[in-house]
Amino acid sequence: MKGVILDRFGEPKDVIHVADAPIPVPGVGQVRVRMLAAPVNPSDLMTCRGTYTKIPSLPFAPGYEGVGVVESAGPGLFGKFLIGRRVAMLTGDGGSWQEYNVIPARQAVPLSQQIPIDQAAMFFVNPTTAYVLTREVLKVPRGEWLLQTASGSALGKMVIRLAGHYGVRTICVVRRSVQAQELIKLGADEVIATDEQDLHERVKQITGGKGVRYAIDPVSGELGSRVIRCLAPGGRLVVFGTLSHQPLQFSSRDLMTPGATVEGFWLGNFMAKLGLLKKLRIVSKVGSLMKKGILVSEIGKTYRLDEIKEACIEAERTARGGKVLLRISDQ
Repeated sequence: MKGVILDRFGEPKDVIHVADAPIPVPGVGQVRVRMLAAPVNPSDLMTCRGTYTKIPSLPFAPGYEGVGVVESAGPGLFGKFLIGRRVAMLTGDGGSWQEYNVIPARQAVPLSQQIPIDQAAMFFVNPTTAYVLTREVLKVPRGEWLLQTASGSALGKMVIRLAGHYGVRTICVVRRSVQAQELIKLGADEVIATDEQDLHERVKQITGGKGVRYAIDPVSGELGSRVIRCLAPGGRLVVFGTLSHQPLQFSSRDLMTPGATVEGFWLGNFMAKLGLLKKLRIVSKVGSLMKKGILVSEIGKTYRLDEIKEACIEAERTARGGKVLLRISDQ
């Protein structure tokens, strides 16, 4: 088979290449998935640079999520049940940027054929994160304000649609004012452009001086630190990314005075702690919201596996117009 290999850390276009490798054989409790498609996510690119939360041993096959068809299974009843089924996968061990991947059968999630392949390839990192953060972790009540940064991202747009579905009001933070109108049309209640507006002062105006009780941030650094000052008494900020590549820096009194909290979230850890029934309930709900057009991603350019360098460059281009996708094989 062919697959993308990372044998040293650095800029993705410089350190990844496509190579031949033996087709893997599933062991006990495992299945072999013929990969159909996989996205190029920020976490994948951070892994290539050696800056992600989890630093893999080299050589490493990148790609943390994707969609494929289960072609064979090792010993174990659940794996046999999955043979021939189309499944979404999220794996901390990588491997979705190759023609075949072996994963634990419990990490292969059967999906409805009503979900298009392009959307199924991105089932976990954005849609499931958006749902779990807002409905399972923060459990934002109807009518409350939810502040989010990086609101123009694929996940940010999902949160806007999801909040509208559940009656939650959104304060959407973006870097540039030109992004505001698009998000208002999408359903954002308020948009704060940090190139023209002071975040803290604008949040006070919107909330009548109270601040927000719920906030999510994938950026960290200076922007995430400013969000902390926007928290209301008892407010919670969940940090789930480090797009700025900078740490949070804030005074302890920004938490002590309002009795606010900052907590971290990583989807892989969250899902690993769930029992099977709870996990299936979340997957079912996310699938339903995808079919309704709420938890869907805009698709940008698609590339073949041997065009992975071009795909990585496109994935980081500003205003690229949608998620970059690798088409690995046909249905």
